Amino acid sequence: MNTNDLNTALYEKMAAEQDKYRDWLKNQPPEEILHHAYEYTVREDIVMAMENLDLTGAQAQALLDSPSPLADVYRYFEKLETGYMDVIRDSIENRANDVCKAQEELRAAPVYLHSAAYASEHGEMTQYQASYQANFACKEAVEQAINAHYGDNRLDTGSAVKEVVEKFGPERVEFILANTIRHKDGDGRISRDNKAWAKTIPMPEDSDSSRHCAYLVVDSVNPGLTDLFAREVRNSAQKMEKRSVLNQLKQEPPARKPAVPKKREPER
Repeated sequence: MNTNDLNTALYEKMAAEQDKYRDWLKNQPPEEILHHAYEYTVREDIVMAMENLDLTGAQAQALLDSPSPLADVYRYFEKLETGYMDVIRDSIENRANDVCKAQEELRAAPVYLHSAAYASEHGEMTQYQASYQANFACKEAVEQAINAHYGDNRLDTGSAVKEVVEKFGPERVEFILANTIRHKDGDGRISRDNKAWAKTIPMPEDSDSSRHCAYLVVDSVNPGLTDLFAREVRNSAQKMEKRSVLNQLKQEPPARKPAVPKKREPER
C-alpha cells in the first residue's frame, strides 16, 4: 500500500475501534459512563485529528501493526504533561473578567433621556442603544431580585434593592421603576406616593408612546411587590442624601464668630 492508503487504513481502524468502544460504553451503568467520559472525548478527538493527518508510510504502518492503535495513542496522551488545566484556569479567569467588564459597562452607561428619533437625528444611536440594553437588563434584574427574595408572603426589600442597585446604580433603577409605575398608573396596588414620586423622575419625551419604554415595564411580578421595592429604593436614596449632607457638614470648617471689639477704658 502507498502512504495515502496506509493513512486511510489507519483512520478506518481507529474509527472502528472507537465505534466498538462506544457500543461497550453505552451498555455500562451511568456511573461507569461518567468515569470514562474524559477518555471517550479524547479518543473522539484523536480519531478526528487522524482524519486530516498525513503520517509517513512508516509511521502509519507502525500504528497499524498494533491491535488497538487508538487505545495506544490515548495511553500515550494520558501520560503527557499538558497545559490542559492551565487552559481551564485561564478560561475561568478570562470569562470572569469579561463578565466583570460587561457589568461595569452596564453600570457606567448613562441613562439616555431622548427619543430614538432624537438620537437618530443627532448621531447618538450608539448611546441610545447602550442605554436601552442596560435598561432592559436592569428591568430583568429587578424581576429576578424580587422573585429571589420573596418567600413566606414576605419580600426582603433591603436585600433585593441592594442587589440591583449595586449592579446598575440608583439612577437606572429609579428610571425603570418610575417608567413601570407610570405605565401602571391605574393599578390600585401601586401607592399614591409612589405614583407621585414617579412623576418627578425625568423620562424621554416620547415615553408614553415609545415601544422601548413599554418593554421596560417590570411586569412578571405582582405590582404590590414592585410597589414595596420602589418604596425601599426611595428610602435608600433619602438615607444616602442625608449621609451626604452630614459628610459635607463634617468636612466644612466651623464658622468663625466675628470678633467683638474690646471696650476702651475712659481716659483719666
